[in-house]
Amino acid sequence: MKYYYNNVPGKGQCRNNLIYTSLINEDKTEFVQWYHNDTEYHKGQNQVVTPALMNEKWERELKFLKFMEANAPNIIPKILDINIPERKIKLAINGADFWEQSNCSAKEFDKVCPDWKDQMLTIISKHVELGLYKFSLHPSSYFVVNGILKSINYFFCYSKDDPLFSIKDILSHVSEDRQKALFPAMTKLGISIDQPEEFFNLQMLCFESFKQDYPANFIEEAKEIYVRSSKI
Repeated sequence: MKYYYNNVPGKGQCRNNLIYTSLINEDKTEFVQWYHNDTEYHKGQNQVVTPALMNEKWERELKFLKFMEANAPNIIPKILDINIPERKIKLAINGADFWEQSNCSAKEFDKVCPDWKDQMLTIISKHVELGLYKFSLHPSSYFVVNGILKSINYFFCYSKDDPLFSIKDILSHVSEDRQKALFPAMTKLGISIDQPEEFFNLQMLCFESFKQDYPANFIEEAKEIYVRSSKI
């Protein structure tokens, strides 16, 4: 296995994930989430540096990935192996992630997966049906396997029964680039940095902060799925 990066225009080679260390095999059929702050990979830039926080993310990933495997296995990649002592999860993939294949540009999503929007909205609808709120929504949080989008990165996923938290509680592991979009969105939605917030409001905030990564109409449709659910 080797380190896996995204090649971002204007930025060059960037870490694929800010929490765990991303690994991939030579023929890009296996992807490993290694919940370890590998200093060579992260080069001192990892937002998660305390063992306790890394372990919390690992346990959340493990919990919700297994939950998805049991309740919606078609939405995630096939789990090939879980190495608990080393905190590694190996997933079956078919090439680079969705964002990387799209040259890190929403303008090329259609070239990689023509019906990506419908598929992604279906995934979001399933999360709603299962009572989940998933805040890791970056396009690199999906792989395309035989034309089908597969969702990953459940370390930032919560169920409706989880304790509420504030933005301040999780800000240490939100990237600086994401924070630039997050703070204006918080102002727009009237969300405080210090007060625990309802998951619905945090999900709306999350969608707002990812507007720069997706076509605007997609974000509005994604938000509407949660809005409709909240009225039932």
